[in-house]
Amino acid sequence: MRAVPLLAAAALLAVAACGIPPSDVEDRAKPPTITVPPPSKTIYLLKGGKLALEPANVTSDRVDSLLNALFAASSQPPGDRDTALRGFTLEGISDSLNPIKRDEVQLPRTSTLTVYVKGEGELSKNAKAQIVCTAQQDAAFEQVKIVHRYANRPSKTEGRFICGDLR
Repeated sequence: MRAVPLLAAAALLAVAACGIPPSDVEDRAKPPTITVPPPSKTIYLLKGGKLALEPANVTSDRVDSLLNALFAASSQPPGDRDTALRGFTLEGISDSLNPIKRDEVQLPRTSTLTVYVKGEGELSKNAKAQIVCTAQQDAAFEQVKIVHRYANRPSKTEGRFICGDLR
């Protein structure tokens, strides 16, 4: 009967002394990291009839701040830049993305941003491009829907757009 406890003790001793001495942890290099570029604080104006990025004077990189800056620039475009949004105002925006539920799997999410514009006349292709391309600097917006509101007639949906189709 004494052989069983001796056998167990020998097995325990064999496992504990495997021949590799313990050592302290050594730092060999920094852990791998990535850098995320800062969000854009730019808007699209026109230069020679073509879209051109222009720095925006905004404190936030949120799409509503950028669109407000875009429409504000339509009253006084800087330098040799121009805009096709003269006479139009931004009435607001809404996002089709529902809030994330607590137990929902977090995947890359995209949505449609609806931009409400007020003004008389027709929105040109360049005007739509300025709005859509400025908004789609935020990668969460797969497409931008533009709703044109008028003072004395019903609103008109201009369509759903992506920047690449309007360039």
